[in-house]
Amino acid sequence: MSWLFPLAKSASSSAAGSPAGLTSLQQQKQRLIESLRNSHASIAEIQKDVEYRLPFTVNNLTININILLPPQFPQEKPVISVYPPIRHHLMDNQGLYVTSPLVNNFTMHSDLGKIIQSLLDEFWKNPPVLAPTSTAFPYLYSNPADTVSSSTTSYTAAKPVAPSFGILSSLPLPVPTADSSAQINQNGFGYKMPDIPDAFPELSELSVSQLTDMNEQEEVLLEQFLMLPQLKQIITDKEDLVKSIEELARNNLLLEHTLETKRQTVLDKYELLIQMKSTFEKKMQRQHELSESCSASALQARLKVAAHEAEEESDNIAEEFLEGKTEIDDFLSSFKEKRTICHCRRAKEEKLHQVIAMHSQFHAPL
Repeated sequence: MSWLFPLAKSASSSAAGSPAGLTSLQQQKQRLIESLRNSHASIAEIQKDVEYRLPFTVNNLTININILLPPQFPQEKPVISVYPPIRHHLMDNQGLYVTSPLVNNFTMHSDLGKIIQSLLDEFWKNPPVLAPTSTAFPYLYSNPADTVSSSTTSYTAAKPVAPSFGILSSLPLPVPTADSSAQINQNGFGYKMPDIPDAFPELSELSVSQLTDMNEQEEVLLEQFLMLPQLKQIITDKEDLVKSIEELARNNLLLEHTLETKRQTVLDKYELLIQMKSTFEKKMQRQHELSESCSASALQARLKVAAHEAEEESDNIAEEFLEGKTEIDDFLSSFKEKRTICHCRRAKEEKLHQVIAMHSQFHAPL
């Protein structure tokens, strides 16, 4: 894929002939790449030592983080972009490139794995939202004319090419493949194109005039192009892919009722959980109130108040007797009863006070 990454190739060839001092730089680069891989197991290598991609999902939104390592990395900072474009305070105005301070202040001693992890953590704390954009994905090396990073390394967004013929617009979309050598397209998936032969025997049977007409007339060229077995194979692959997608859609529709039923069950159980939680909290509050009312300190306070009330009642009885409002027999029975209650309550209060004081010396307060 050297034709796709011309600058990467030139950088690699220059590094091979550079002085021995570049070896330490290359070692540091490998350490940073290993840190990135070790921190994120799901990261995919698009091009060795050049481009990596990490998908993650937040709030049902799947976003691809693309890490592009320039030729002089780690002396140059990496270019980190996302697709689809999002609105977030760590992104630029277009929502494509990460402008986090950790990226802008990147040095060769920074930890690339931790930088990506901090970016993910921030996305989790403040979920991004989709931004209006085209279908371009910014990760390919390109000419210096479309510079979006440093002055020494140029990058550009991969732009979709408009086909010359209408038939090309109906070619199959890229599909996932286990073949890592398959061509990687801008959506992160690969489609194994049929092998293109070096020669076309069909053309050798045509005369010079027929070849000239084909070259000058677009309709004739298109007709010959449609007869190629490679194009027929692509169209067949497209039809198979459409059929598989339709079958998958039908199966998903069949599961809709089951999914809706389970969803309603979950909602009902969640509502029941809310009710049980409310009941539990009320009972816990009641338990706390009862526990506080039956604590040793609360009992001591109530005994002290009750003893004081019994003492006041006995004093009132004594005053009424001295004023001649009560007979002596009634006075003796009621006064004796109230004073007995007063002394019993006071004795209990003092005993409880001693117990609390002794307990607090060795244990937590009652």
